[in-house]
Amino acid sequence: MTALLEINDLHVAYGKVEAVRGVALRMQAGQIVTVIGPNGAGKTTLLAAAAGLLRSRGEVIYDGIDIERLDVEERVERGFCLVPETRELFGDMTVADNLLLGAYTRRRNGSDTRQSLQEVYARFPRLDERRRQKAQTLSGGERQMLALGRALMAKPRLLLLDEPSLGLAPIMVREILRIVASLREVGVSILLVEQNARAALETADYGYVLEMGKIGHQGPATVLANDARVVATYLGSSA
Repeated sequence: MTALLEINDLHVAYGKVEAVRGVALRMQAGQIVTVIGPNGAGKTTLLAAAAGLLRSRGEVIYDGIDIERLDVEERVERGFCLVPETRELFGDMTVADNLLLGAYTRRRNGSDTRQSLQEVYARFPRLDERRRQKAQTLSGGERQMLALGRALMAKPRLLLLDEPSLGLAPIMVREILRIVASLREVGVSILLVEQNARAALETADYGYVLEMGKIGHQGPATVLANDARVVATYLGSSA
């Protein structure tokens, strides 16, 4: 079975410092796969390289095609979309306008864009209520919803999420990850980078542990959640 995403022997360096070293990762359509690990392990670098934002060595195969030479916009057009840790919202623009920017690769099809907008509002009722507010007035959880909604406007097949729970209250973390899990219902696969290892493994089907730029452990999420080494290092003894 052809993988939706296959990363082989990926290397990313900042000058002479190699932040990602020989990483291999594979995921099928319909899966939620998580990458966990300590701060500085290279998780964000891995996602940025896969999305085409950083130069890298190795293979990134998406839907059976080597996308190394494709720029970011071309990857988005093929359904490969990144939601960065910083969310990158336009604070002075309204919620509605931020969402419409997410559909820029489909801008020639106005009726399709309007339908997508209504679908996003149905999934995120709070965004519908605040559609005329500026993004900078939203709460942290609402900003994450807006970042996710904007990504969904591009009709992604594969969504790369970088730390979606960052800075959120526990109740909002649960809500955001519930929404992330529900995206499989509309055919979106998820590669999730998350500092909250417990929540990530509860959400994902399969997990990779990234340590000092290399894969240290991998396996089904339920197996990793009960692995003594993972528990001791990332989940705490109460897991």
